[in-house]
Amino acid sequence: MRVGVLASGSGTILESILAAGVAVDVVVADRRCRALEVAESAGVEAVLHERTDFSASFDRDGYTDDLLRLLADRGVELVVMAGFGTIVPKAASAFPDRLLNTHPALLPAFKGWHAVRDALDAGVKVTGCTVHIATEELDEGPILAQEAVPVLPGDTEATLQERIKEVERVLYPDTIKKVIAGELP
Repeated sequence: MRVGVLASGSGTILESILAAGVAVDVVVADRRCRALEVAESAGVEAVLHERTDFSASFDRDGYTDDLLRLLADRGVELVVMAGFGTIVPKAASAFPDRLLNTHPALLPAFKGWHAVRDALDAGVKVTGCTVHIATEELDEGPILAQEAVPVLPGDTEATLQERIKEVERVLYPDTIKKVIAGELP
């Protein structure tokens, strides 16, 4: 199964996916970021499909159409979002049940960009990481895997986020491998 990874940041999730032996065919980033360097270092095609407009008039559909063409041109069958900062809702219909996302909370709790902060503000004792099939609705879709992470006294957003990422770096690659093997939908 040809795998494309969408990334926007430091590339630590991508590093864990590659280290787990997932064969990645292309990494696409929406901004210049370390994830592109990680891909290149691993011998994986790295493509910058830069988003230059962050205004309300951003042509999300046009950007998504170009992204989907880029993935189709490379024969990508499974799309793995690894901290991709641009919401591309049309991608879910282009890759039904083949668009994976990871989220730093136990969905359906704490959807959205500030899940870790929201969990701390709510005073929960446990949060975690969810791997799910992405749909057109943000942080919806069938849950494939979850793992709990305790919220410790004195946790900050940064410390809790890092502990969640430690779990994510194992859970996400394992789940991707199960999808590729046909063990999960």
